[in-house]
Amino acid sequence: MHYAFNYTKLQGEVVAAMDVNTVANKVYAHNYKNPKYLKTRNIQSLSEKEVNKLNANMLLMSPPCQPHTRQGLQRDTEDKRSSALNQLCSLLPKCETIKYILMENVKGFECSQARQQFIEALQQAKFYWREFILTPTQFQVPNTRYRYYCLARKDKDFDFPSGKIWEQMPGQAPHPTNEMDTISSLLEPSISTSEFLVPDDVLKRVLVMDIVNSDQNRSMCFTKGYTHYTEGTGSTFTPLVRDESDRLFEIVKEIDNDPNRTNWERLDVLRQLKLRYFTPREVARLMKFPEYFDFPPDITNRQKYRLLGNSINVKVVGELIKLLTT
Repeated sequence: MHYAFNYTKLQGEVVAAMDVNTVANKVYAHNYKNPKYLKTRNIQSLSEKEVNKLNANMLLMSPPCQPHTRQGLQRDTEDKRSSALNQLCSLLPKCETIKYILMENVKGFECSQARQQFIEALQQAKFYWREFILTPTQFQVPNTRYRYYCLARKDKDFDFPSGKIWEQMPGQAPHPTNEMDTISSLLEPSISTSEFLVPDDVLKRVLVMDIVNSDQNRSMCFTKGYTHYTEGTGSTFTPLVRDESDRLFEIVKEIDNDPNRTNWERLDVLRQLKLRYFTPREVARLMKFPEYFDFPPDITNRQKYRLLGNSINVKVVGELIKLLTT
């Protein structure tokens, strides 16, 4: 959220940053040189007095998505991880200084009881609001990541209609896909590919994986389960051109349909794909983090993927903050 605010080039300073995740806070502190305003704490403990003392006029938040995600139990407001949003909803009508709010969550939040609770809190606090479901591909970023967003502000209504969930930015024409960056522009030029190669036991499940090559301009949503689970957690990369990778998959299909061929033959063909995971730096680029963003040296790749999978697309949120403050 801090990088998204920086993206807008708006004047302002961060007066508080809060997260219960100690690893996330360690990465934040590493990039912002141990700011005194960073707090590792539960939002549930935040009081009206504390919020008003901060004298903040903008709230940027991304409450836990697990109560609403398709992979979860979808317990909504009954999930204890909804407590942070519950607390914020109870505070909003009492927070006199807050004038601007941006909230991000997973697609599906728009149908939840938590969303209704949030909208009722905005109404009670006399905010104007608009809701969106957007994806980075609408902003020329070759990554699909549909997310729910709500913009809210006091004193001045928005100049585009309410009463619906917007699926594009107001006044934005669809961007031609041929103008989008290709995957090649996001790749690290010199990495140890062996460190990120898809292992043989995972390679056997290649048919459920999303595979992209360098001249494509798409990738699927990266989640915190990337590299830990095979299906639906993010794309993998092959350095082969499309025709060559298609040829290898045809051979795999022939092997699968021939009872006399062995799994070892199949695996040998699949290894020729040189399939690898995107590196954390490449995922960060797809999420539009700036190049100077970095991880502390003791953060593992597994931790990096978890944090990035739980994060936001900096460009999308930055553009929404611009809209919020216009």
